[in-house]
Amino acid sequence: EQRRAAGYETEAASSGEEAIQKARQSRFEFVVTDLSMPGMDGMELLAYFMKNHPETYVIMLTGFGTIATAVEAMKQGAFDYLAKPAKTDEILLVLKRAEEMMLLKAENDLLRSQLKERYCFDKIIGKSEPMQAIYRMIERVARTDSTVLITGESGTGKELIANALHYNSERKDKPFVPINCGAIPEELLESELFGHEKGSFTGAYRERLGRFELAHQGTIFLDEIGEMSYKLQVKLLRFLQEKKFERVGGTRTVQVDTRIVAATNKDLEKLVAEGAFREDLFYRLNVIPIRVPPLRERTEDIPLLAQHFLKHHSQQKDIPMKKISRAALAAMQNYLWPGNVRELENAIERLVILTESEEIQLDDLPYLMCQRQAKPNFSSIGLDDNG
Repeated sequence: EQRRAAGYETEAASSGEEAIQKARQSRFEFVVTDLSMPGMDGMELLAYFMKNHPETYVIMLTGFGTIATAVEAMKQGAFDYLAKPAKTDEILLVLKRAEEMMLLKAENDLLRSQLKERYCFDKIIGKSEPMQAIYRMIERVARTDSTVLITGESGTGKELIANALHYNSERKDKPFVPINCGAIPEELLESELFGHEKGSFTGAYRERLGRFELAHQGTIFLDEIGEMSYKLQVKLLRFLQEKKFERVGGTRTVQVDTRIVAATNKDLEKLVAEGAFREDLFYRLNVIPIRVPPLRERTEDIPLLAQHFLKHHSQQKDIPMKKISRAALAAMQNYLWPGNVRELENAIERLVILTESEEIQLDDLPYLMCQRQAKPNFSSIGLDDNG
């Protein structure tokens, strides 16, 4: 009998054998199964799905006496397990997490498919010497397991560099797990990173894996690392030294194989001098430093970037592609771009939507971009001889 529950379309099966029959007829994104069943048990059912439908997320229900077997099931590919009697809210919470992982995997697969072109590196656009140096650095560093610290102003594309490092590495088929250390409250960040044990704090109704465990054999990207509290810096330092940690509220040591790529828009050496960032952690993170230059230091890339964003947003919004006049492009190259590549993309998106003529003129640009007189003889995009 099919029915809908909490936004999920569900179908029941009375045995493992019946579940396999249904799986042969329909595609299921999630399977919630008991571990102990007459006939085919949960481990056998898991093995079937791992072999024939590896994209399906399997969640185990287990009694107290079979917890060890449930843990083994996770090693064999199960997404998670719940101790019986499991409440509906607990099952829905695990399904929500599985859904988030499914979406993350889909995004990762898409990103991986976009990394085939040599100089694209997941939308890292640029022909300037600073960007060529970054391409060369990625090629040299990606296949190692060395920790990388990416520095640069906001909007320069630090996460794109982290993606390129992962998807050009031997870990490319394993998870790339990003987390913004500055966007999560301090009291929750430790649990997000390292997981927690059941009952470790109010609301911790069950054990939860953290991002480090989810990134096992893959890469974790710690964005805005300069925002991390001193307490968490100590725990991160230990992981960098030993590849071990304990979940919040736990005593069991967890060991995983996870590569760390960190990024910051802050001056960590200054924070070290001020006592706000651990010196030993800084040196552990700064094994391979990559500085992403601000856009004002690579203005020769602006025509290439503008062309890329112009084409992308025109296609995305189904708007005929416009040209950019010589004067407008020169003004863009004269502008300091405090928001860097992100600001340039936002500006091009607005121009695609709001410019009524077929050519973007100087007067179409935001007021601040027109304050400096344009330099003559700059290259242009989509111009004819009369442009």
